[in-house]
Amino acid sequence: MEGSTVNYYDDYFSTEAPDHNCSAVELPYKDIFLPVLYAGVFLVGIAGNTLLMGALIFKRRIQRLIDIFIVSLAASDFVFLITLPFWVDKEMSSGLWRSGLFTCKGSSYIISVNMYCSIFLLTCMSADRYLAILYPSAARRIRTKLYSVTLCICVWILSCLLGLPTLLSRELGNNDGNAYCEDKKATLTNRIVSLLLLILAFFLPLLSILLFYCSITRKLCIHYKKSGKHNKKLKKSIKVIFIVVIAFVFSWAPFNVFKFLSVVSGIQELKPPFCLTYKVAHLGMELSGPFAFANSCTNPFIYYFFDDYIRGAMLRCTLPCMKASSLGISSDTTDTRLSYSLNVHGEDVSRKRRRSLSL
Repeated sequence: MEGSTVNYYDDYFSTEAPDHNCSAVELPYKDIFLPVLYAGVFLVGIAGNTLLMGALIFKRRIQRLIDIFIVSLAASDFVFLITLPFWVDKEMSSGLWRSGLFTCKGSSYIISVNMYCSIFLLTCMSADRYLAILYPSAARRIRTKLYSVTLCICVWILSCLLGLPTLLSRELGNNDGNAYCEDKKATLTNRIVSLLLLILAFFLPLLSILLFYCSITRKLCIHYKKSGKHNKKLKKSIKVIFIVVIAFVFSWAPFNVFKFLSVVSGIQELKPPFCLTYKVAHLGMELSGPFAFANSCTNPFIYYFFDDYIRGAMLRCTLPCMKASSLGISSDTTDTRLSYSLNVHGEDVSRKRRRSLSL
């Protein structure tokens, strides 16, 4: 049992080697750069998410429905980030876990819940945006604060339930008197469950997000073409949509693809273990893992640079003496403006058709 082979990201699903002769390839100097990286993500993420939540809750008092999802996502990232000091200590100690069984299980459980919560909240935000832009009339009846709060509560409950296998599977292993926070030996049933959870908790939500945004982009392009106007708001909205999708895919896809290979390579009863596949998967997870959890500190930056409303609110938190007008803050969301624009355009088309028929 080697402490250095128990990676931070193994908390998502078990990645135990297919057999004892199949040792994972370890990154050199990771006990140096990983603690520095984790510490940087911790400091930046805590500051960014605290500022984001404070700006929307105290300065804006959550006036927009989408802000409920954003605050919930920021809260999930914040809870995740407070566990990073334990893993910084682990990496600095060459894999030794010096914080006890409670923090081993608790921090691993929080990480798992955060991963599920982040993916499901992004899916809900995509669905909400899809409803607001493609079906504005129905959205005005359905999209309420109660609707958004209820969705967020359901996401948190589901994420907490899905994280229970991680809570139950983590233990403190002992080797020559040294403690390591690791997974229990996985059975065939555990691996199949892990594989199903990976598909249901990542690949299906990712497919849903892509479908939602493809439909939104198609709708906006059609509207832009019919309107015949150089609408900068529509072009900016399409740009923001692609940035959100790209950021999500770039953060999570590589790690989860390698995770899929790792889980499949460990199902010995279904096929002989592929040692090379496991080594590639483990090395891929080592390299792509930081991009996955770095998403927790990059979200505030995405909102700051691409959401004028949130940028204004965050600036008002840091520069309270500045007025909203001087910061260029608008009280309308992008979805609200687009819904209104698309709805007005549709009504104009309907009126023109009725006039032509009457003539």
